[in-house]
Amino acid sequence: MSKTSTKGIWKVISASSMGTMIEWYDFYIFGSLAVVISTKFFPSDNPTAAFLSTLATFAAGFVVRPFGALFFGRLGDIIGRKYTFMATLLLMGGSTFLIGCIPSYETIGFLAPLLVLILRLLQGLALGGEYGGAATYVAEHAPAGQKGYWTSWIQTTATVGLFISLMVILATKNVLSAEAFDSWGWRVPFWVSIVMVGVSYLIRKNMDESPVFAKAKKEGTTSANPLKESFGNRYNLKFVLLALFGATMGQGVVWCTGQFYAMSFMKTVMNVDSSQVDSLLGIALLIGTPFFIVFGWLSDKVGRKYIMMFGMLLAILFYRPIYKMMYNTTDVSYKTEIVEQTSQKIEKAKNNDVITTISKTYTDGTTYIEKKTDFADKKKSQSSVTININSGDEWTLIFLVFIQVLFVTMVYGPIAAFLVEMFPTKIRYTSMSLPYHVGNGIFGGLLPAISTYFVTHAKGAGKSDFYLDGLWYPIIIASICFVIGMIYIDNKNKINHL
Repeated sequence: MSKTSTKGIWKVISASSMGTMIEWYDFYIFGSLAVVISTKFFPSDNPTAAFLSTLATFAAGFVVRPFGALFFGRLGDIIGRKYTFMATLLLMGGSTFLIGCIPSYETIGFLAPLLVLILRLLQGLALGGEYGGAATYVAEHAPAGQKGYWTSWIQTTATVGLFISLMVILATKNVLSAEAFDSWGWRVPFWVSIVMVGVSYLIRKNMDESPVFAKAKKEGTTSANPLKESFGNRYNLKFVLLALFGATMGQGVVWCTGQFYAMSFMKTVMNVDSSQVDSLLGIALLIGTPFFIVFGWLSDKVGRKYIMMFGMLLAILFYRPIYKMMYNTTDVSYKTEIVEQTSQKIEKAKNNDVITTISKTYTDGTTYIEKKTDFADKKKSQSSVTININSGDEWTLIFLVFIQVLFVTMVYGPIAAFLVEMFPTKIRYTSMSLPYHVGNGIFGGLLPAISTYFVTHAKGAGKSDFYLDGLWYPIIIASICFVIGMIYIDNKNKINHL
């Protein structure tokens, strides 16, 4: 492809984006269904511990992504971009399908969470090799001066994957009864992914190798040992570390906060009905996703650095006010209860457990349902709260989540072009994949579990604003990254490698 021609670029974008989107879909359905999964694959006698275990299992898939980046990055720099990310697609899709087939904890005991963990680790390894290949492949097809714009289409795939996962889950819930979905219907989104992966595989199979890599291979200038050249060379290692601590570390926590943590926070801390959360999050993502393209395009004009740094700064300054507004939106202590519509229902299960259901209605249309179970055999109890919010509160939350998605698009839209421009062709796949997946996999992937733990601990300690404690993690990490990035990153786009 010439330096200015865009002929055939949409074919490249479509093939790369669709496969990457499906891999993100596969990854996201686990996070989206974490609340349900915690009751299926972990002991049910401690819901909080089960949910934290589920988040830890989810985080494990992120933690191994750097190892996938090293393994598949090396293959990508040796045998080529195309075949490497075809392999990651099949590994990811197969693992996701099998998660939907694992029997519950009640059926096979501790073997259930063990199998889930193994498959999550395989998912993480596959995803570790996926992004670098797709981003590199698109960047090496894109014309000079337009890397930010064209690679930003790849950046949309993470959000689109989450959006589609939410839509599939909502559609499944609408088709099945609540009992059927809780019993077996939650497995359907996992099973559906295998069809999507098959289609994507056929598309990727017909792709050509990257022209830049093909030229390097023909001329014999590819690397025989990408790992050694990427991390054994002090000059290149300096850029790997700068990419991590000056960009992807902060980008990872901002991205994870604006999408995963926002969803988890509304479901588990604010107790908003799961289907309502999925709907409003889907709308916020739909509105916000085009801004990936906007900021990717803008980064070609003004440089990558200041857009990414400004996104981090906004997140640092506004996360606490945003989450305080979110929490207050559904806090029933600020609402007026319609006392005459309050009801209490007591049922006795076959195993002599006593289930008490308290229903409340508020003047603004909000409904509150609390279910308390007193276990006959364990002499303990547990309770759960579900809040259905009115349409006005829904749009308030959509707006507040959209603002967070906007922060995500600012830091994430230009990141692919920023990374591929830092490294030469022969070690690009390996060099860019590691800092990206450490930043997103380690720093970003651990966020839901760490932040949820902070919130749980603060609540147990009786703090009035306990719900804000989980934000200290992304704020501190993003602040460190912001300082390093502002001091050491050059705003001039290094396009000489392409």
